[in-house]
Order: sequence, then structure tokens, then C-alpha cells
Amino acid sequence: MSEDKFDYKELGLMMGLEIHQQLDSQTKLFCRCPNSLTDKEPERKIYRRLRPTQSELGEIDRAAYEESQRNLQFVYEAYNHHTCLVEADEEPPAKLNQEAVDISIILASLMNMKVVDEFHTMRKQVIDGSNTSGFQRTGILATDGYVETEFGNVTIETLGLEEDAARRIGEEKGKIVFRLDRLGIPLAEITTSPDMHHPLQVKAVAYQLGQILRSTKVKRGLGTIRQDLNISIKEGARIEVKGVQDLELMPTIVENEVERQLNLIDIAKELQKRDAFVETCIYDVTNVLKDTQSKVVQSILEEENSGVLAIKLRHFAGLIGREIQPGKRLGTEFSEHGKKMGVSGLFHTDELPNYGITQEEVDKLKDELKMKHEDDAFILVAGPKNKAHNALNEVIKRAKQSLEGVPEETRRAQDTGNTEYLRPLPTASRMYVETDIPTEIIDPARVEKIASNLPELPNVKKERIQNEYKLSDELAEQLVQRNNADLFEEIKKELPDMDATKIASDIVSTIRDLKRDNYDVSKLDKKTLVEIFSLVDKDVIPAAKTEVIFKDACNDIAPMDSVKRNNLEKLSENTIAEGIKEIVEENKAMIEERKMGAMGPLMGKAMAKFQGKADGKTVSKLLTQEIQKIVN
Repeated sequence: MSEDKFDYKELGLMMGLEIHQQLDSQTKLFCRCPNSLTDKEPERKIYRRLRPTQSELGEIDRAAYEESQRNLQFVYEAYNHHTCLVEADEEPPAKLNQEAVDISIILASLMNMKVVDEFHTMRKQVIDGSNTSGFQRTGILATDGYVETEFGNVTIETLGLEEDAARRIGEEKGKIVFRLDRLGIPLAEITTSPDMHHPLQVKAVAYQLGQILRSTKVKRGLGTIRQDLNISIKEGARIEVKGVQDLELMPTIVENEVERQLNLIDIAKELQKRDAFVETCIYDVTNVLKDTQSKVVQSILEEENSGVLAIKLRHFAGLIGREIQPGKRLGTEFSEHGKKMGVSGLFHTDELPNYGITQEEVDKLKDELKMKHEDDAFILVAGPKNKAHNALNEVIKRAKQSLEGVPEETRRAQDTGNTEYLRPLPTASRMYVETDIPTEIIDPARVEKIASNLPELPNVKKERIQNEYKLSDELAEQLVQRNNADLFEEIKKELPDMDATKIASDIVSTIRDLKRDNYDVSKLDKKTLVEIFSLVDKDVIPAAKTEVIFKDACNDIAPMDSVKRNNLEKLSENTIAEGIKEIVEENKAMIEERKMGAMGPLMGKAMAKFQGKADGKTVSKLLTQEIQKIVN
């Protein structure tokens, strides 16, 4: 974004980031199950339902209540070796994973944070079914830090250490299926203060935090990191956007959310001017549309216990169809709320007649609903009557919120840069002390020891190895990004005279290509790679032939056995010299005619003759000498 679309300072834009990163410890956080996922068939299943309860003050969490209205059953897939009774909520948790604590202390130190002297595990209420117990175990490990960016320092409020949720596998009719292999994986939660005020700033902070995370023992790959963004403007409300994965898309998401909130504020002001009103009565208008030619409505009415229900929105006409984000309207938000109750969608007067519903049917609906004003509107939902009724109740709630402005919500990021409704923001009081886990005392000496030996940040490491080993910018970047820089340096240390670019290229390109071709590259450990590169370093094989030996090593064939098996040994310089003399003699006329210009075509003939078993530099040197004898 070269030019700002809005005056963000004038609007009072505030943003904060929450980053959840899986840690690469040996085991899970509160049990000793392996810290890994599986695609095996589950060995058993556990069934649960969500039931909202009142707090000690008689209050019910609004997000939990909405989820309970969906009346879903949760199915948890479990295993004998990847999960245990802790994940099933049938056994108390084990002692806190100390390796995960150490990794978290490293992260805290890199973010200039103060590590707590006592780690208290808490229970945080979970309302989406992603935990068998209905809560997540979490705690604060460090506070009051900062990171430096080109926009200035940004405060890191807290670093939490918590267990990851169960893995969502799919949704069936009335059921959501989770897998328990991910439940309990150690998760670092980084929370910034809401002190970012420009869309580009949040991208810069996310990048800097990503650099810090990549310098430690964290998991890599799809699903191992999740980023949430909190956005608000002074006349709007705090919106939590879940699943903001693409750094490049972050500024667009912020810009579109600011636009959404401004449009919702304008709509609220217009509704207030009109004295708009949301009726809570739900009408059954099935008879009006029982003979409709709308294929959408017809197909729904064929289902048992289905019908068409409606609500009236006084003075809402023309505003339900108003765009609030690129390609999204206020009616879209109403629909997103309704769909949470299991219906396919809704119709409203701003888009009718359409979808096979005629103007005559629209007029009959208005008569049936006794609509008195030209700017009154109605909303229809077709589906099973119980679901349609629940859906319209949700639409009524959202329509009432539109009279006030921007509702506080949790929304999901979309690939377009827009967001969609997920659930209400949970209420504040949903954290309780975990009674099954003792307080973890963190010795200051432990923190000091870890802080005195911090890892190199990726951008610093990339610049250092590029300069130290004379690598290209791209090679150095790929080594660091793929977490192979340490392996590269360890091999180079054992083979100081070996060409650094050759080692780096094989690590980031050749081995990557073999993995894509389904070779078992786990066999290419440091010891094996040193052995293979030594053959090049000692002039036993040409550098171009390492790929052949890599392939054999993936199939448990020793490097020297591969050399003999494939006849890869380099030719001696004397053998090469004899071969070049033959080529020169056969092409003497060309040399006399072209002089040194014959070098190119004869080099090609020589390399073809030696079939990759001769070093190019040696061939070039000897060929030059022989041509010069004729030219001179």
C-alpha cells in the first residue's frame, strides 16, 4: 500500500498481535506422549457434548451459550501411543515439561522480557469443543518485554506457555470430529500491547517475532504457528481476527476491517435517523411460498419439517444490501450469524426479487407480514423449522447490534483480505486456577544461564554465513529459512577446503528434490553427508556426481560402494591429457581456422567424451595448453 486509504491516526487505529507457536520439545506439555501428529486410523473414539454453566455470579459466557445452541456432539479420535488418559480427561496431568519451559525462557530473553519466579498453571474456558475437558491449561511465563522495529519499539505484554487444542478433522451432520494427537503439544503464546497504529507496522512486528521464533526449537510447517490480530478504531469496537497467516495480507486485512467498521458506524447513524426498529416476532410464511418456482426454496421445502420463516426490520430497506467490505454487505453479516445454526442462508428484501422468487411473491410476503412503510424490510430463512427459528433469533440479535454500530466479535481471516463472523468475543472471567498441577518455581540462576547463551537471530545468521562463506544471497537465505544453516556450518567445519557453494547447493536443492521424489532423505545425516562431500574434497569423484551417491545413500548403500557400483571415480590427469590430445588431433583444421575460438566447441566434445568423470577446470586447463601449441 503506497498511499494510505484512511487517516489512521485520526481514526484512532489500535492493533495488537497474538501469536501461538508450537514448540519442538520431545514430549507434550502435561504428559509424556510424543510431540507429533499421526495419520493412522484411530483406535478408539470418545463422545462429548458442550453444556454452558453459570459463573458464581450467575452469568453465562455469551460465546459458550451461542455454541451450545448449535446442539453439536463432539467426537474425539484417540490412540494407544500418540495419546493417553490425560488427553481424554480421564487422568490428572503430569509434571510440566521442563524442556518446553527452557525454550520459552529463550524466547522471553530474546524479547527482553522479565521471566516470572513462579509459573501458575490456569484453566481457561474453551467453548468450541477443541478440548475434552472444556478448558485449556495455560500460564504466564514472562511479562513486560519489547521488540524493535522500523516503526519503533512495540511492547510484548506477556509470553504464555500452554497446551495446544485438539486437531479438527471434519464436520458431519450434528457432529464435529477432533483428533487428540495435537492436544497437549506445548504452545508459546506471545501477546503484544495494542500499540500498533499503522497497517504496515503490524506486518513488521509479525516478521520480527517470526525471526525470534525461528531462532529457537519451534516446529515448522503448516499449522504449527497461528496468528491472531486485534483491531479497533475509536468509534468502533475491538475485533479479534483469527488465522492471519500471510504476512503480506496483514495490511489489507487491517484496511478492510477499518473500512468495515466505518461503514457499520455510518449504517448505525442512518438507522438511528430513521428510528429503525427490529421486531422480535418470527413469522411462518411457508404458505406464501409453497408453490414458488424458486428451485432453492423448493428443494428445501421437500425436506421433512421444513418451512420458510421471516422477521420484519422496520426502516432497514436499502441498508441490508449496502457494501461494508469489498464484495461483502450488511446482509452477508446477518447470513453469517444465521448459518452458525445450520441453515444454508437467508433472503432479504434488498436482493429480491431474485433466486426464482418473483415480485408478486415479494408483494404477497409484505402483505402477509403487514409491512406498513416503504422502507421496511424482511428477512427469510428456509430450512428445518427448528434450525430456521434459531437462525432468525441470531439474525435478530445481529440486526439489533447494527442499530448501535460495531459489535465486539471474533472473526476469521479470509484469503481475500476480508473477514467472516466466527463467534462473539468471550467474556473476561473465564480463567481459573488449575488444582491438579503444583506451582513451578523458576530459579533466577536458570534464567541467567539460558540468557547468557542465546541463539543467533535468523537475519543475523544469514548475513554472517553469506559474508563468511562467500555464498549468494539466495543460498544463504534458503539455508536459514529451511533450518539447515547449522548443518551446513558443521559440514564446512569438518571439510574447511571444500567448496562452500557446492555444500550449500546440495543441502538446499539436491536433497529437497530427492525428498519430493519420495527418497528417504532421513538417511542423509551429517555423518553420511561429510563422507560423501569428502569424496569430492579428496578428488575421488567429480562434484557433479554427488546426487547419484545421495540417491544410493537413501537406499542404505555406502558412499564408496556407490562410487564403485556406478563407476564414478575421476579419471587421472594423465588419462584426461591423452583424451584431449586425441580430440585436438581430430579437430586440427578447426583450430587452425578459428584459433582460440575453437575452445568452446572442443570443450563440449571433451566433457562429452569424459562423461562427467573429469573436472571442468582440469579439462579447460589442458585443452587450452594443447590448442595454444597449434595456434602459436
